[in-house]
Amino acid sequence: MSTAIRTDVQGHVATVTLSRPEVRNAFNDEVIAELSQAFTTLGDDARVRAIVLAAEGPAFCAGADLNWMRRMADYTREENLRDAAQLAFMLRTIYECPKPTIARVQGDVYAGGMGLVAACDMAVSVDTAHYCLSEVKLGLIPATISPYVIRAMGPRAAHRWFLTAERFGAAEAHRIGFVHEVVSAERLDATVADLLKALTSASPHAVKACKQLVQDVAERDITRLLIERTVEGIADIRASDEGKEGVQSFLQKRKPAWLA
Repeated sequence: MSTAIRTDVQGHVATVTLSRPEVRNAFNDEVIAELSQAFTTLGDDARVRAIVLAAEGPAFCAGADLNWMRRMADYTREENLRDAAQLAFMLRTIYECPKPTIARVQGDVYAGGMGLVAACDMAVSVDTAHYCLSEVKLGLIPATISPYVIRAMGPRAAHRWFLTAERFGAAEAHRIGFVHEVVSAERLDATVADLLKALTSASPHAVKACKQLVQDVAERDITRLLIERTVEGIADIRASDEGKEGVQSFLQKRKPAWLA
């Protein structure tokens, strides 16, 4: 039985834990496949309203596993395409998961690990964590993770950190918007718990629709079509069962049914 990741569901919260501290939670094809499966399964689980991506040990994720990299060194271009496609599918699965996701960053994040953090909706980091997009030092580029990392930190910051491969601290990660909160190790779980409380207190249907709204609207031109879609979005949610229940419970000064 694989121990690459662990999945635990408590109440409405699922935690997916990278469980390879001996290799700084570096990923390989096995880890990629298991993460893809875990987020697909949890995304379809009606019990789950939020997912935490966590890790064991001193590092959150050091990118690609060295043994995996040794195998890739002899790959043909076609084999590299298939391999990169699996990583791309995993990142997209996390990013498009219908449940809100939080990266609980307890340690350093390097290379491909940056993609894992960026693919989550929110990120909380310990103040001692360091971050690095180290690919150019190896003659590579952070191509597969770039759609998510650039969305998280913005293109201006990406120009620096992609091109220089410098290591930067949690304070800088927060300044450029890559992580949402920076806290002491003692406050990490409490801060994640505060976010989970907010997520699980809201309408599950509205949270799912709101996540999709951000992805649909972000960085798009404000066209007539986009405006029409947002008009349809609010009309649909108002007419939904949870939308009606939410408004009625507010007007009647009672808890909504999803908190009953």
